Amino acid sequence: MLRRRKPRSYAEWSALKRWGKLPPWEEVSWGFTLREARERAELTQEALASILGVTQQSVAQAERWSANPTLRFLQSWAEACGVSLQLALVRPTSPIQQDG
Repeated sequence: MLRRRKPRSYAEWSALKRWGKLPPWEEVSWGFTLREARERAELTQEALASILGVTQQSVAQAERWSANPTLRFLQSWAEACGVSLQLALVRPTSPIQQDG
């Protein structure tokens, strides 16, 4: 299966997500997901930075495709945007095959 080498723009990612056309391996982009939450909360980067006690540049960096935020940062961001953060570790629906 072909995979993109270059990340999508936020506008393209957001549109494909809305249309249900985003490939499964691209569904979770922490940076783009954070930006989506901020925009839905109608916060600017500057306003969110003030709430979080960080710089606007830190918010911009966290909204990049390749962002790798900490769990504490995700929790703070979610709270500031009025959403809940839900993480889950779930077993696959089919048993994992083991060599043996």
